[in-house]
Amino acid sequence: MKVILTGGAGFIGSCFLKTLNDMGVTNVIVVDNINSEDKTQNLKNKKYLAYYDKTEFLSKLNEISGVTHIVHLGACSSTTETNVEYLYKNNVEYGIGLYEYALKVGASFIYASSAATYGLGERGFSDKLLPEELTPLNPYGVSKNLFDKFIYSKTTKPKQVVGLKFFNVYGPNENHKKGMYSMVFQGFNQVVSSGKIRLFKSNSEGVSNGEQKRDFIYVKDVCKVLWWCARNENVNGIFNVGTGKAKSFNDLANAVFKALNIDSNIEYFDMPSALKNQYQNYTVADMSSLNSAGYKDAFYSLEEGVFDYITNYLAPNKRY
Repeated sequence: MKVILTGGAGFIGSCFLKTLNDMGVTNVIVVDNINSEDKTQNLKNKKYLAYYDKTEFLSKLNEISGVTHIVHLGACSSTTETNVEYLYKNNVEYGIGLYEYALKVGASFIYASSAATYGLGERGFSDKLLPEELTPLNPYGVSKNLFDKFIYSKTTKPKQVVGLKFFNVYGPNENHKKGMYSMVFQGFNQVVSSGKIRLFKSNSEGVSNGEQKRDFIYVKDVCKVLWWCARNENVNGIFNVGTGKAKSFNDLANAVFKALNIDSNIEYFDMPSALKNQYQNYTVADMSSLNSAGYKDAFYSLEEGVFDYITNYLAPNKRY
């Protein structure tokens, strides 16, 4: 196995690099834009063949041989990014270049889509919905949906094409994500600094404060799905990757306090006006497609994942 791993110094990418190493795979070409010490730390003690900056990598592709898998996790993942041209170049055009290379060399192509493509979820959260049936809420979600449209439009494909619609991923190695930290990361740091966790008040009738719900999935489970896809080349399609269970932000906050052995102390505050029109009160992954494709492993519960994340990584300040 020889893998091109884009986003390999990022959150999910660096965790998947560890999974590859744990499975004996070190023939990995890491592609990323290392612009912080936190990303450098994500690669520490990991084994890989070479590193390329993302800006130069596509021009170097013809110098690389023997690639069996392209795992494309690199992207601009900010849901508040408004530069549409930048998002298109990073999240659509870059992926097209890698897809065409996979087709040329006969490699598997596995890429990160996003649950952001579902928008408010007016039509549910089934990965059987076609991209043109979806209405993303922000330019990031639009860019991911555009790439899914590209995948659906191709009649000639590499030997394997898998898109994974990640729901709310949390876990170690997200220290560099700034405004895109998971609520577990934010909650832990809020408790350490102030003894409480702050959550948005509800902006909808019928939804209590903190009872907005998400499908939170631990990054270790995401890596297991990625590895399973890489090892099963007969698996093709676009699949949701969540737990299939919706949990509230109150549940998450209480799990953080429990992991720290501290009594819960939650404060609610008004949602910023910029978010009110694009805020999802409920998301949950329909996992039937991945299950039907043969994936049977159980997922961490929210409480189990939060406990592992806090006790083994956040509290001791360690990376995965």
